[in-house]
Amino acid sequence: MKILLTGASGYLGGRLCHELLKQGYSVRALVRPTSDLSSLPPPSPTGNGGLELVHGDVTDYNSLLSAFSGCDVVFHAAAVVEPWLPDPSKFFSVNVGGLKSVLRAVRETKTVQKVIYTSSFFALGPTDGHVANEAQIHHEKFFCTEYEKSKAAADKIALQAAQQEELPLVLLYPGVIYGPGKLTAGNVVARMIVERFNGRLPGYIGSGNDRYSFSHVDDVVEGHIRAMEKGRTGERYLLTGENASFKHVFDVAAVITQTQRPKFGIPLWLIEVYGWASVLFSRITGKLPLISPPTVYVLRHQWAYSCDKAKQELDYSPRGLKEGLGEVLPWLKNLGLIKY
Repeated sequence: MKILLTGASGYLGGRLCHELLKQGYSVRALVRPTSDLSSLPPPSPTGNGGLELVHGDVTDYNSLLSAFSGCDVVFHAAAVVEPWLPDPSKFFSVNVGGLKSVLRAVRETKTVQKVIYTSSFFALGPTDGHVANEAQIHHEKFFCTEYEKSKAAADKIALQAAQQEELPLVLLYPGVIYGPGKLTAGNVVARMIVERFNGRLPGYIGSGNDRYSFSHVDDVVEGHIRAMEKGRTGERYLLTGENASFKHVFDVAAVITQTQRPKFGIPLWLIEVYGWASVLFSRITGKLPLISPPTVYVLRHQWAYSCDKAKQELDYSPRGLKEGLGEVLPWLKNLGLIKY
């Protein structure tokens, strides 16, 4: 079986590429000429089996058509994952336009039997006061970030393609992904732990009323592979995990490392002021901020979800935060990024 993977140079995509190869699949990874390939294994010298790298871009239909040729399964994991960008149009050109190009190429590639599309919990919208499942559709009354808006728009397109055109899509919605791997914006938990243990984040974020569904990256990877093997086309699956606040994350990290818990909470209004200052600094330096005002808008809502459907149909088995952070913290320590 030949698998085409977009987003292979990213945080989730890189882990997925490694696991697919480990399980004996032949992987063709679509990467841009400028992509950082340091987290990927070397390509197969023969091109038969193993990893094959092809240059292209999800916004370039012709490069997709060439890359998809002869492939049986497409994993579309490429996305721009940031809470804020100086040019918000990039969210829509990649996350929406890229998906449109992928679906167009799938329609023209007769060998493709299944498409696994990596969406996001943001596409379903906030869950203030309840725990949502796959039946939730984004209310579209407001969006905390342009990323959220782009993923909700892409979700509509994917659902229409799956349900009305009957394209062989399986839609996946990971939670807040954390674990070993690249310290990108998609690995926000690890980045916040680094800030916490280096004294740059001295307190809890807000009052602890935030709620997220935390997903270990390797569980999400396994969920993707199970979706390829068992997922029903046209269906949505939440690949989420334990619902908790960032306050709970910091408390669990303190217990594991036998260090002190934060003694106070930093008000969200103060974090928002810091976010605006970070955005101003970012426009001067070109370096994207860890915290921006849209990050605070997200923190003012809850994002709690149930993964019961994935457990029942995909044998998805997410680990809890205690187990997951028990792996992340020593990993960060071994890298020299934190001390305890």
